[in-house]
Amino acid sequence: MSSGYQIKNQEGLYYMTFQVINWIDIFTRPVYRDIIIDNLKHCQETKGLQVFAYVVMSNHVHVIASSTEGKLGDTVRDFKKYTSGIIIETIQTINESIGEWMLNQFKSAAKKHSRNQNYQFRTHENHAIELRTPDFIREKIEYTHNNPVRAKNVENPEEYLYSSARNYANMDNTLEDVLIDLPWKTYC
Repeated sequence: MSSGYQIKNQEGLYYMTFQVINWIDIFTRPVYRDIIIDNLKHCQETKGLQVFAYVVMSNHVHVIASSTEGKLGDTVRDFKKYTSGIIIETIQTINESIGEWMLNQFKSAAKKHSRNQNYQFRTHENHAIELRTPDFIREKIEYTHNNPVRAKNVENPEEYLYSSARNYANMDNTLEDVLIDLPWKTYC
């Protein structure tokens, strides 16, 4: 693992990216996006995860988070392991149109790393970057929220259903965030 992207300060605020191997667009399907959201909720309720911003894109997830229990690295590890397992299990049990192809991709990736057994769903790196200043926090929240706009999925960040931009715009959302009081350019 690259030492530049490790969660060293377990009590810090981090911007992280969880990328599906080979950039497979699995999160275009609600069933898989909902697994991510449900597990983030679980980590909030049981592991002290504080989510300040997030977005679930087609093949990766951005999260800005910290831990009230000072165990962010453990929580991230558990989140990644559990969601990967549930997603693989779901692919195997539902009538997924490209399920066999995805499973073959995940098997092939697992063979390249000794710490994998059967499947590798996402890259091992979290690309964790500690956020220490208000300007850097603002930059990463805006980057996270504008991902769907850059991908041309929506015109405005708050229109994207799987993003905390909705929370910051005082709209209903599937996941409650801890809001950071920073000025916003595009929100209502």
